[in-house]
Amino acid sequence: MGARFPSFKPVLTALAAALALALPAQAQEEDPVAGLFEALQSASPEQTPQLAAEIRETWSRSGSAAIDLLLDRGREALGAGERQEAIEHLTAAIDHAPDLAEAHVLRANAYYLAGLTGPAIEDLRAALAREPRHFGALQGFAALLEEMERPEAAREVWGRVLALMPQDAQASEAARRLDIMLGGRTL
Repeated sequence: MGARFPSFKPVLTALAAALALALPAQAQEEDPVAGLFEALQSASPEQTPQLAAEIRETWSRSGSAAIDLLLDRGREALGAGERQEAIEHLTAAIDHAPDLAEAHVLRANAYYLAGLTGPAIEDLRAALAREPRHFGALQGFAALLEEMERPEAAREVWGRVLALMPQDAQASEAARRLDIMLGGRTL
């Protein structure tokens, strides 16, 4: 409510550039979630949350039991409201597996809840640089843009979520709300 946020324009500009990049061409067998993303395109509203959970579960597997344990402990600490503990576990996971986008998204959540908006945005940017389809990172980024009173940019990011998950209830509601707020202006 009227709170001023520090200028994150350079970070937001870099994030927008990362979002604009096309996905690298990969063989489907190299992308363990490609089939799940394809299924999301025709999923019902009831199927969408389950498919999204399967994608996040796949993204949470690092291939290392130790890293997966750090990720689980970070997630548990976050769920218990232990923000600093979550940050520590997730930082350790990222230190050892910097390409694990899910760890960056979880740590962004912990940073945000700890009142550290700048580091949260940086982690969302890092996650999207590693996995441009990470709908959790996009949702977090869109919510931050709304909070920073940037409705046009937030609507654009929610649109990206809807492009990935056309039946996502949260994204649909946010897009409708922002469309009304923006008075039908096009992006």
